[in-house]
Amino acid sequence: MSAAATAVWGRAEQQDFRARVRGALLGGAIGDALGAGVADLGLDDIRTAHGPDGVGDFVSVYGRRGAVTAATQMTLFTVDGLIRAQVRRDTGAWHPPTDVHRAYLRWLATQRDWGPDERRKDNGWLAREEWLYSRRDPSRDCLTGLGDETMGTLESPKNPTARDAGALVRSAPFGLLVGWEPQLVCQLAVECAAQTHGHPTAYLSAGAFAVIVHGLARGESLDASVQRALAQLAARPGHQPVTDALRQALGAVRQGIPGPSRVAALGEGRHAEDALAIAVYCALVGEDIRHGLRLAINHSGPSHTTGTLCGSLLGALHGETALPPAWLAEVEGRGTLLELADDFAMEMTQGPALHGPAISAPGWLARYPRA
Repeated sequence: MSAAATAVWGRAEQQDFRARVRGALLGGAIGDALGAGVADLGLDDIRTAHGPDGVGDFVSVYGRRGAVTAATQMTLFTVDGLIRAQVRRDTGAWHPPTDVHRAYLRWLATQRDWGPDERRKDNGWLAREEWLYSRRDPSRDCLTGLGDETMGTLESPKNPTARDAGALVRSAPFGLLVGWEPQLVCQLAVECAAQTHGHPTAYLSAGAFAVIVHGLARGESLDASVQRALAQLAARPGHQPVTDALRQALGAVRQGIPGPSRVAALGEGRHAEDALAIAVYCALVGEDIRHGLRLAINHSGPSHTTGTLCGSLLGALHGETALPPAWLAEVEGRGTLLELADDFAMEMTQGPALHGPAISAPGWLARYPRA
């Protein structure tokens, strides 16, 4: 977002934007945590363990209730990378995919190191959060795609056959760049997804998801946001599976009472486009956030994936105050999520007051170093 764009933010608009940013990040984390405890279970096994209605609350996983997976970890580092890109723009170095890639390399260090490297002063504050130093079932393709410092691109993507949702689940923050045009949001999400997931349906699903979140963060309806994503996909090679999945999700809304059978008809969610379709459908038909999230996690696919996506959509749509307080109170990393969400909102609305040719806030640059 340019300085010209930030100058038009009024107080009410800033408050609404911050609520939607918080909603998207916290909602995604809640959906992730709800699904994490049943991610490897089929629907029959979920019902056997949790009753005929399935799971409806956090269950213990990774040694605690409310624990999140690598989906939330990587989403946090996506936000960190986007803030760093804005800060580094002052130096004349403006290439957000590079800054996001560097952020993902900082995430990768949390998967292999025992704790923060205090010698790395350019890591910023997020990489010093000790609770993030825990491996939470990351996608194998995320690990291999970031296994060296060479950045995957659309021309030379990493893991060209990878079409799971490992890149999709970390892509909500691109949609929170509300000062950008939808086509630029889509392009950035696609380029950053190709850093680990090179199959067209994987990176185009990430682009479509970012555009949907973008519409919601701007105050549009979910249906209108999906239509905008479909329009963005139309000109991109390889879009048809993603387009078909989204159209199937829209059509399923009119096919009867929502339930697991409707979700199952959209796929298991193991491919990115199917996971996106399930999340969109559940967000569209959910009577409220609880209902939508329960629908998104009670199926035979990767429940943490579809829960993360659906939670991000509902959080961006309704804002943080609509999220169930009991889940908010218990979700892992809530303090970090809130702190990062507020930093993102402040950077995007008031960045020129924090850094620029004539202004330099030392505390901000210590949090988000330009190096």
